[in-house]
Amino acid sequence: MKAIQVSQPGNLSVVEVEEPKLEGPNQVKIRMKAMGICGSDMHILHGENPFASYPRIIGHEVAGEVVEVGGSVSSVAVGDKVVIEPMTSCGTCYACKQGRPNVCENVEVYGVHREGGGREVMVVTEDLVHKVDHRLDWSEIALIEPFTIGAQSVYRGDVKEGDMVFIIGAGPIGLCCLKVAKEAGAKVAISDFNEERLVFAEKWGADFTVNPGAGDVKAQIIKWTEGMGANVVIDAVGLPQTVEQAIDVTSVAARVVLLGFHSSPSQISQVDITKKELTICGSRLQTDRFPVVVDLFNSMKFDIKDLVSHVFPLEETEKAFKLMESPPFSVRKVIIKL
Repeated sequence: MKAIQVSQPGNLSVVEVEEPKLEGPNQVKIRMKAMGICGSDMHILHGENPFASYPRIIGHEVAGEVVEVGGSVSSVAVGDKVVIEPMTSCGTCYACKQGRPNVCENVEVYGVHREGGGREVMVVTEDLVHKVDHRLDWSEIALIEPFTIGAQSVYRGDVKEGDMVFIIGAGPIGLCCLKVAKEAGAKVAISDFNEERLVFAEKWGADFTVNPGAGDVKAQIIKWTEGMGANVVIDAVGLPQTVEQAIDVTSVAARVVLLGFHSSPSQISQVDITKKELTICGSRLQTDRFPVVVDLFNSMKFDIKDLVSHVFPLEETEKAFKLMESPPFSVRKVIIKL
């Protein structure tokens, strides 16, 4: 069977590998149909992900059809459309015992630590497989995983109805955060230097858009919130200056969620954190967000098809990744049909 493999940093190709077989009664064999290209896939390609080993079959935003099930599997059946939860945990460390397996000491992600879903056939355990409505198309199903990342950030920020939320960065994950925050009943502002992204964000329900190149961001957010500041800020960029900005534009008793990340330190004034009694937290992967997001998608009222801007066949994988190397403004989410 064919698979998308990064053999070493800088070297990506479609290769032939052996097709996996069921080895246990709790396993599910899936014919993969679609894979979204994520920023973390690009990091693996560039040798910038410290957790990845090579060679590695990448892909964790994936959708497929069940073709075989083990004897003890009951939640899915042959022919079901499914999305895969691409994360495993040990169940015994401190984080797992606290109900936070996403930060398990031994967490492993498919496509990073383990062979991913960018291949024609995949075998995983039943607990990682979520059935979806048969009316959803493959590209939609592949978007469920990135939406769980957005849902985790909204969950970590404790976004409530009526909250004023500011999202820094209108890339695919920032847009996922926007959609989920709106679903929670919040009013949402979002910033980006890319005007096309801001136009798209407005179409997706953003109440206010900010281009940092066109004026002072803090002044605009303070004006939008009528002097209060943002109740929740989600930094989906993660540069040192965006972390500083996230804290600077908050209201009192606000929550700051750091979703993007960077190795360079930020310069943060402690007085704002104490004076406003801010809650600052990280957001990594997801915890129990798959059932929530699957329900949203299955409702058929959660229209997100237009997040996909480009679709490539498996044979044009290298072309798809080259597009992602220096994406034009029109690129949002790129899907590879497996």
